Amino acid sequence: MTKGLRVTAVNCGPLTLDKGVLMTGTSGTITIPTAAYIIEHPRHGLMLFDTGINYRVADPEDAEVYWGPGVRDAFGCSLTRDLAIDQQLDKLGYKPTDVKTVVLSHMHFDHAGGMCHFPHATFVVQKTELRYAWWPDAFSKAVYMYNDYKDTRDYRFVQLDGDIDLFDDGSVRLVTTPGHSPGHQSMILRLENRGTVCLGADSAHLQEAYRTLTCMPFDWSIEAETATYHRLRQLELAGMELVFSHDPEDFLKFPHDGDWAD
Repeated sequence: MTKGLRVTAVNCGPLTLDKGVLMTGTSGTITIPTAAYIIEHPRHGLMLFDTGINYRVADPEDAEVYWGPGVRDAFGCSLTRDLAIDQQLDKLGYKPTDVKTVVLSHMHFDHAGGMCHFPHATFVVQKTELRYAWWPDAFSKAVYMYNDYKDTRDYRFVQLDGDIDLFDDGSVRLVTTPGHSPGHQSMILRLENRGTVCLGADSAHLQEAYRTLTCMPFDWSIEAETATYHRLRQLELAGMELVFSHDPEDFLKFPHDGDWAD
C-alpha cells in the first residue's frame, strides 16, 4: 500500500433542486454538494478527481452567457467565487499549476467546469466520454456545456478504453461505471489509514438511489446504469467503502475545508 496518499473533498458548487431529478419516483427539495477531490500522491504529485462548476457561473449575469438563459436557476446553483476549484486549491496552499493530473469521472457541467484552470496538466478521461461530450445526443445536451471544453483541443489527454491502474502501483485505479453517461468512470483509492475507498462520482447521485437500484430520469442508459450498480455491489463485497459526489452525507465522510485524510 502506498504511504502518504492524502485526499480532501471540496464542494465546487452547491445545487438545490427537486429530488426527483436525482432519483426517479421521489419529490421534495434537496441541496446537494458538487464534490471534487484534491489528492496528493507521494510520487506523482498533486491530482484532481473532477473540477466542479466553472467559476463564471458564480456571477448570475455571466452565467446567463456561459451556461445560457435560465440554466443557473433551473439547477438551483449557488456557486460563489470562493468555491470554484482554483480557490479551493488556494485554501490548501496550492496553485493550479501545481496540479499534474486531472481525472474526469465524466464531462457534465458540474464535473468538467474547472478544466480551464489546468492547461498544463494531463487529463485522464474515457475515450467514449470525451467523444460524446463533443457531440452529445439531444436529450443529454443540457448537461454538457461546450464552453467548459471548447478551448481544450491542445490539452494533453490520456484517452482510456476501460479499467486501469493509473500509476501501476495499486494506489489509484480507475474503473468504468457507465450509465449516467456513456464514458463514466470511478476512482478507487488505497489509503493507508482508511483502507480502500471507491469515489463513485455520479454512478449514483444518492446512496438511497443506489441501495434501491433506482436510476435518475435523465441517465444516459438505464440498462448500463443498472449494470453499474451491480458492479459497485461487487466492489463493496470486496471490502471497499463507496461514496458518491452529490450525496450530502457522503461528502461529510471525507475531510474537507482544508483537512486531509490518509
